[in-house]
Amino acid sequence: MRLRRSLITVAGAAVAALALSACAGPSSDSAEDTSAAGAAEGFPVTVDHAFGETVIEDAPERVATWGWGATEAAVAVGVYPVAIAEQVWTVGAGNYLPWVEAAYEEAGEELPTLISDPEGGATVPYEQFIEAEPDLILAPYSGLTEEQYDTLSEIAPVVAYPEAPWTTPWDQTIRITAEALGRADDGEGVLQGITDGLAEQAAEHPEFAGTTFAGVWDGDGFVYVYTAADSRIEVLTELGLEVAPSVSELDTSDGGFFYELSYEQLDRLEADVIVSYHNTKEEAEAFLAKPELQAIPAVAAGRVAQVYDPVTVSSVSPPTALSFDWEGGLPTLVEAIAGAVQQ
Repeated sequence: MRLRRSLITVAGAAVAALALSACAGPSSDSAEDTSAAGAAEGFPVTVDHAFGETVIEDAPERVATWGWGATEAAVAVGVYPVAIAEQVWTVGAGNYLPWVEAAYEEAGEELPTLISDPEGGATVPYEQFIEAEPDLILAPYSGLTEEQYDTLSEIAPVVAYPEAPWTTPWDQTIRITAEALGRADDGEGVLQGITDGLAEQAAEHPEFAGTTFAGVWDGDGFVYVYTAADSRIEVLTELGLEVAPSVSELDTSDGGFFYELSYEQLDRLEADVIVSYHNTKEEAEAFLAKPELQAIPAVAAGRVAQVYDPVTVSSVSPPTALSFDWEGGLPTLVEAIAGAVQQ
């Protein structure tokens, strides 16, 4: 399990992580129409990020993505990447995230090249980026190190995260991607649609207002607790939920998106509801029955909303521009939380 988005390793570390896109195939006329023509105004574009600033002189025609969410954000504003990071933990090597594949097929676009990423961003296959011949690499929600950023920048301009690895808010991932593509207005339109949808769900669940929660993934002798800096947690606050004060009180991550909490301290993780993420249904059921986890007050009281299986976990860890409405994803999690609140 991958930890960055999902919880732990991203290869088992959490689910939540990578998914992508940017400008159709090199021989596709429609690719030029959607990626260049519609985004020609407003260049050059300068994007500030954790490693400095990146200047994009002209509308990119061959976009590559790395990390999580940038592919979907690009597609949502009309740009189809030619190369994207594979999501091994989620769908296995050589496969596409279902919402990404569906978007390309519906648009009649050639599916992008998959860039190998078996370690959830720990290593970068520079040769594959070179072969893809990108004129822009988008990685606003990723784990790039400065060394990786510098090396990739020798291939093409790179847009990294604004502050820290794997902590870019879901809406900022969309906004940064749209800005880099010269489609800031389109990006705001996408965000408005998502925000309206979240507001509708919040209105349907007034019981969420003021309800505290904590997101966790069970480890071995400890649980991983997601901090408020994690996008999968932040998006739930859009529904009226509040991150439990105990999450920050116990936080040892020093600004990270998760931390380990030993079983001996579980009784201190006080929250109205626990949201737990799992690889399988069997693991989810085992979580509820595990004696040690009964020390968490909400678990003992049966107030637990669960998400399991790699694809479903990834769809909400965090949601992307294309997965907010994905069947079985966030809407199902919302209903699970509603059920837990009523316990």
